[in-house]
Parts: sequence; C-alpha cells; structure tokens
Amino acid sequence: MPLATLHDLMVDQLKDLYHAERQELSALPRMAKTATTPALRSALDDHRQQTESHVARLEEAFALLGVPARGKPCKGMEGLLAEGKEILEEDGDDAVKDAGIIASAQRVEHYEIAGYGCAIRFAGLLGHNDVAQLLGATLEEEKATDEKLTALAASDVNTRAAHTLPTGSTRGEALH
Repeated sequence: MPLATLHDLMVDQLKDLYHAERQELSALPRMAKTATTPALRSALDDHRQQTESHVARLEEAFALLGVPARGKPCKGMEGLLAEGKEILEEDGDDAVKDAGIIASAQRVEHYEIAGYGCAIRFAGLLGHNDVAQLLGATLEEEKATDEKLTALAASDVNTRAAHTLPTGSTRGEALH
C-alpha cells in the first residue's frame, strides 16, 4: 500500500500494531510460565488479558475508519520476541532469567508505547478523535505495565539477580 497520505501512514501503523499485539499475545503465556517470581508471573498474566483488550480496541479503530482489521508483518516485534525467546531458553539462575524476562518485556512495551504515541498523533491531526481516544487508553495501559515491571525489577528481581554467584564460585571468589 503506497503511503500517499498521513491517513495511509496511520492505517499502516495500526496494521503494524495489530500484528505486534497478536504476536505478543502468543508470547506472553510462555513468558509467564517460565517466570519463577510469582509477582512477575502475575504481571505477565495480567498483561496478557490487557493485550486481548488492545487487540479488540485496534479492531474497533479499524471499524471506525472503515478499514478491514488486518495486520501486516511487524518485524520489529518479531525481533524483540525472538531475543526474549533466547532468554527463556537459556539455562541459568531463576532470578537472573526473571530479570532478563523483565528486560525483554520492557523492550516490547517501549516499542508499543512509541507506536501508539505516533498513531494517536496521526489520528488527532486527521480529526479521528474517537480513534485517538481508543488508542490513548491502550497507551496508558502500556505505560502502566512498563512502570509495574520497573517497580518489580527494582524492588525484588534485580536485587536477587545481583546476588547470584557464578556457577562453581564462592562469595569470596566472586568479590575478587
């Protein structure tokens, strides 16, 4: 689809977000299953439920615009999720892996925050305030998830990961 107008670009961005959200929806259950920190598992399960509503909001936005709800391959999300999958498949300390899951999840959230922010601005400029409002609700949830993950990392997971000793070493060896 040629990008002749800002409307074309906005629809293109929505298609990208739609595919990204659907990819995330597929990845979140495995992330939650792999997480060992109960609060992290809960946060990922909660976000999976939120992501279902993000997909529904995008479908509603497409309907408001009179455009079929179809995604286009989102290579950015594919890459982020592939990197996250590497963390899930690594052997290692549970706390360190949980810290990696949080880092991966936050990269995903930041990607989505940027995408929604742009789409909201485009919708507003084009007078699609109803679409901008729908997307704004999702943007606020993405930001809240990022803040929740930051708090979880700072208050628990990263501290436990920092105190993990390399395999086969003692506390004294790790300090030198």
